[in-house]
Amino acid sequence: MASNLAHKNDLPAEEHAFRQYYVQELPVLEHACAFYMALLQSVLSKVEGIEISKVEGRVKDREECLRKFSRKYRATLEESGIDYEIQDYITDLIGLRVVCLYEDELEKVAQIVSHYFDVIDVTDKVSAVESTEASFGYKGLHLDLRLNAEQAALPENAGYAHIPFELQVRTIIQDSWSVLDHKIKYKKSIPAELKRRINVLSALFELADREFRQIRDATDAELLRAVDETANLNDADAGDEPQQAVAMGSELNAFTFLKIAQHFFKDFDFDAHKVDMFVDDVRAWAPGVTRARFNALLRENIAVVKRYKQFFDEQNPGSSFNPYTVIRHCLYLGDKTVFRRALRNSSREAFEAWLLMNVPVQNL
Repeated sequence: MASNLAHKNDLPAEEHAFRQYYVQELPVLEHACAFYMALLQSVLSKVEGIEISKVEGRVKDREECLRKFSRKYRATLEESGIDYEIQDYITDLIGLRVVCLYEDELEKVAQIVSHYFDVIDVTDKVSAVESTEASFGYKGLHLDLRLNAEQAALPENAGYAHIPFELQVRTIIQDSWSVLDHKIKYKKSIPAELKRRINVLSALFELADREFRQIRDATDAELLRAVDETANLNDADAGDEPQQAVAMGSELNAFTFLKIAQHFFKDFDFDAHKVDMFVDDVRAWAPGVTRARFNALLRENIAVVKRYKQFFDEQNPGSSFNPYTVIRHCLYLGDKTVFRRALRNSSREAFEAWLLMNVPVQNL
């Protein structure tokens, strides 16, 4: 039987045939890879609630394809006496990867792409690893895809309708672990102590992924719970519950800053990184500043500062006087000693000169 199989499958001949096929198809595969990358980037960029770190793709190396076939399929096929062509078993000749921020976004990405592609096969590497103690690492969600009938019918897509590809969907943490995992040598037949250390490292990455998501959820919850300081804070003196009065006296933080700032500047998009730095500056200028105090300084001074902003914009076309600048001027106007550092010397001098000419002293 073995001699008959040798005639049915001549591995060197099949490898030669695959190399010829690969060279012939490579230009088409490269164009298809670029097309699928552009399509995925376009599709995912329109979806709210998913944060994509990167979309990347590649055509699999020819010799790696041959090694994969021998490693995964050759023995089974030859033992079963099945004729084969190597290219039929390399489903990831084109491979794309979407890297998102949070682990609960993996399935969301899969659901979105299913509207544009037929899903040939799904491999959930996360679940596979979590179900066994013998595996190192985890690599996310793998989907074998092909354009669905609706997409394939579009004239601009027709040339790629017959070309499948593999999509890997990972978090940043999973992607980082995958890179490092490939650098760890001899993970199977190694001493127990070394294997334990690798397992600990893998668990730390998994924990980081979950903590990252939970921090996001906790941050969103804090934003929802933040007391709206734009209400009349004098209510605390008019019979409010003591707990509410205590809340009003608590220290300013990024969450309550956003609640207050978004009330005064409804159409401005406050970037989280800039908010973090700005609130840190405010607390450095006035240690222990409360949410109520911050809100009062804006409410009491913003009308004057907006008049100054109008004057400034007329005198300095093209210059920026954004909401952060408005807030700086409100703080300074409210307490020129404590918030002196909120304005640079030149800005402070220009503002003072305008105040002297336009605002009665008793109103300052």
